[in-house]
Amino acid sequence: MISLQQDPQGSIRMNRHFPAGISIAVIFADGTQEVFTGKRLNEIYDEALAAYRAGNHLDAKGFSRGPKKKVQQRIEFVPVSPGMAG
Repeated sequence: MISLQQDPQGSIRMNRHFPAGISIAVIFADGTQEVFTGKRLNEIYDEALAAYRAGNHLDAKGFSRGPKKKVQQRIEFVPVSPGMAG
């Protein structure tokens, strides 16, 4: 089992997908713990990535269709809260 610690801003560090069948324990900033499946955390990651891309005017693949400038195309921190494992 993998353990991840939530930071004070309410996010966990996650820059890639986990295997779908793995169990991941998330320890929240308030000390509570919840077990997520890899599949559920991957869904949360995908939702956060889509929101990031929409907010930065990137297409679904992460490419900018606007003026050429350097734009970060990945995310590293994903917001999580108790009750999201279900």
